Amino acid sequence: MATSAALTTGSHSRNGFRFSDEENGDYNQHNDGQAFSVPGSVSSEDFEGQFYSNAEKRKEKRSLMSNDQGEDDYLLAEARQPLWRKVPIASSLINPYRIVIIMRLVILVFFFHLRITTPVHDALALWIISVVCEIWLALSWIVDQLPKWFPITRETYLERLSIRFEREGEPNLLAPVDIFVTTADPFKEPPIITANTVLSVLSVDYPVEKVSCYVSDDSASMLLFDTLSETAEFARIWVPFCNKYNIELRAPEFYFSQKLDYLKDKVHPTFVKDRRAMKREYEEFKVKINVLVAKAQKKPEEGWVMQDGNPWPGNNIDDHPGMIQVCLGSAGALGKEGKELPRLVYISREKRPGYQHHRKAGAMNALVRVSAVLSNAPFALNLDCDQYINNSKVLREAMCFLMDPQLGKKFCYVQFPRRFDGIDCNDRYANRNTVFFDINMKCLDGIQGPVYVGTGCVFNRQALYGYEPPSEKRPKMKSCCWPSCCSCCSGDSQSTFDVEETDEELEDFDEEEELPFMSLKNLEKRYGQSPVFIASGLMEDGGLPKGTNARLLMKEAIHVISCDYEEKTEWGKEIGWLYGSVTEDILTGFNMHCRGWKSVYCMPKKAAFKGSAPINLSDRLHQVLKWALGSTEIFFSGYCPLWYGYSGKLKWLQRLAYTNSIVYPFTSIPLLIYCTIPAVCLLTGKFIIPTLSNLASIWLMALFISIILTCVLELRWSGVSIQDWWRNEQFWVIGGVSAHLFAVFQGLLKVGGVDTNFTVRAKSANDTAFGQLYLFKWTTLLIPPTSLVILNMVGIVAGISDAINNGYDSWGPFFGKLFFSLWVIVHLYPFLKGLMGRQNRTPTIVVLWSILLALIFSMIWVRIDIFLPKQKGPALKQCGIRC
Repeated sequence: MATSAALTTGSHSRNGFRFSDEENGDYNQHNDGQAFSVPGSVSSEDFEGQFYSNAEKRKEKRSLMSNDQGEDDYLLAEARQPLWRKVPIASSLINPYRIVIIMRLVILVFFFHLRITTPVHDALALWIISVVCEIWLALSWIVDQLPKWFPITRETYLERLSIRFEREGEPNLLAPVDIFVTTADPFKEPPIITANTVLSVLSVDYPVEKVSCYVSDDSASMLLFDTLSETAEFARIWVPFCNKYNIELRAPEFYFSQKLDYLKDKVHPTFVKDRRAMKREYEEFKVKINVLVAKAQKKPEEGWVMQDGNPWPGNNIDDHPGMIQVCLGSAGALGKEGKELPRLVYISREKRPGYQHHRKAGAMNALVRVSAVLSNAPFALNLDCDQYINNSKVLREAMCFLMDPQLGKKFCYVQFPRRFDGIDCNDRYANRNTVFFDINMKCLDGIQGPVYVGTGCVFNRQALYGYEPPSEKRPKMKSCCWPSCCSCCSGDSQSTFDVEETDEELEDFDEEEELPFMSLKNLEKRYGQSPVFIASGLMEDGGLPKGTNARLLMKEAIHVISCDYEEKTEWGKEIGWLYGSVTEDILTGFNMHCRGWKSVYCMPKKAAFKGSAPINLSDRLHQVLKWALGSTEIFFSGYCPLWYGYSGKLKWLQRLAYTNSIVYPFTSIPLLIYCTIPAVCLLTGKFIIPTLSNLASIWLMALFISIILTCVLELRWSGVSIQDWWRNEQFWVIGGVSAHLFAVFQGLLKVGGVDTNFTVRAKSANDTAFGQLYLFKWTTLLIPPTSLVILNMVGIVAGISDAINNGYDSWGPFFGKLFFSLWVIVHLYPFLKGLMGRQNRTPTIVVLWSILLALIFSMIWVRIDIFLPKQKGPALKQCGIRC
């Protein structure tokens, strides 16, 4: 359990509780202030399109060098090579795809000309509705398709990165990285999952003195605090073990559970013994965590109490002070073998009634400010608590782009694809999102860069601060006016950093004197009243002043996470993670691209990160609802891509892609109507397509062929399997007629002042294989698609009965209607399986609601169409029955 000596709290003023230097150590030990630009390096743009020797050829070259001078020349030449290159898609793969897209656009024009000029007079209302829906869906496809014109992939050279920045006998020049892990509820996000994510971060293959991990606890939970304390202790043996034996999968839960030959390539004689001992240690660690979880299930009436008798400051989740604790990285925090470990810091920002805390976006901005005060690395990686590092070299992959001497400073972030564990082999609900991550994101990378997806992203800190990318002839920043804040200009390396002195210096600063970006007064209005944070923001290459006072830095860190710090500043508006939507990731990335930044999509062969996904139907629909509602919120906000950012440097195809990302929920309206039309046609005996002429048949057939060819050629150049593509198509319909539809109405309610609150999705830990897949949870999201299925089935039965009664001639039109109705049912098939669950039983309430809606709709059409008198044929009263 936690002790009060290990905890530091503070109010929302800068006069928080103080720390002893022995507790927190010297924060300057992780920041050497070294610049990482290498003059004379060759720009990667100069090498685009060229192909370089593979590893085998390089080895041959090196074997031919017979003396040390030849080896040095080789290393020098290799160090000047680019760290990455673009790999365009082969023209034999992409050109046919582009040709078919153009052909499909032409066919669409002729098809709609045919549809509009040949109305169906006996079903005019249905025909008008169907044509409007078809045009809407076609425009939706065009908006989605046009940004796919320039797909690319990228290739990194980790060996060159090491040669350039990690030369033997010289200081390591790799840039420091701050890593943010966010969690909001330890009961829905099991602590053992968070612990594994943190352990994978602490053991990443990167210089330990350049890694700082900050864990944000938005629930102010004593359970998570104690979990991190236990994790820090276990890290003292886990990190040295991973480094000693070069363990690749560095999250212990997944390392020990993988079914691989762990003796492969491990020739060290003590490896087997140490691995068994480490597994025993991890099992004991899990027992400790489980004990903490069990104790936390029932909260005492007087609240949680620490071992020394003091109450836990976070007993009231909505009213508590800010808390910061350094779990690793302080003096004496060494590993089992006596080596230094990365820094691990626990953070819980202050919360008070009456303040807007802005969910995850607010927590991320608090992490940005705290890390700027305590470590100020030039780059920051953000991870969800269930997103562990799967590839230990992921930071090096990102540095190949961000530390490029010519182009690195123009990249706002490096986004990695999301990959998941624990998904059934059929991926019933398209949880992998393979089409998005392996097709759409590659295509955006060829324009201005991929969108930010909320996790697995390494940021340039300067981009988070709202700066524009550097111009070609940008002058170097001169910081000589900040003698106590800038390590590059401070002549006295032993000088201490004092907040009061800095305040005086900032007050005496001449506002008319030029700063690299803006005046001091504007800086304070923009970033808040923290001279330490402002000073750190002006250091492009990161780092802290030498000889900094740890106690005063901690005091300032408490100040920048106070709940009133952001008032009357631009945090959440133009700086950091933006507020105003539950999908803060889209807003944040969009704002950066509008300022002219570029982003990079990095897809290493070994997945960079892996996490959990909601594999049961209800949780998956709620996840999609959250994303769709966020897009709807952006549509109704001032940041809508349709009208925001035209004065910036956003490319028009990139704008089109962002437009598609926020308007797609509105496609649910025509999609729902179009999925209802086949059942209506079967029930009423009418059809939306007239009798086809030969020319009309040709255009209709050409449209179907072009659709098939587009899909086949897209799968061909992307490498996505047809199963993944089909699951994506099915869930697009399932989500469209349920979650997207609800998101539109909830977005409209929010515009009207009715707010919608989302709870954290529960993550599973250590369940039986795919146990969550068959779990059913009631939600109103299930009613519309269930009603569609029942309605179309009733329509098919009615259509068959009508065809049997009316004879042979009625079967032709019936098959046309049947085709469209089966199209709806086949797309909703995974939804049907999800309703049935493991026991193939559908909850009664879903069946009752759906049947009721289907019957009401059917009866309305029966009342309107069938039982109304029709003036066809002679009237019986006039001419009798034999007329």
